[in-house]
Amino acid sequence: QAEIFKYAIDLRSITQGRGTFSLKFSHYEEIPANIVQEIIAKSKEEEEDKK
Repeated sequence: QAEIFKYAIDLRSITQGRGTFSLKFSHYEEIPANIVQEIIAKSKEEEEDKK
């Protein structure tokens, strides 16, 4: 979803606020290993912050 948010901002910037887009779910895709590690690290960090 972060990629979509960035796309929306870029689209508005490029089209001077006139561009629109729609979103339709297509499929799930396996997350690359490097991103999985980032997600796990962030989750562990958030859990530690709660303690």
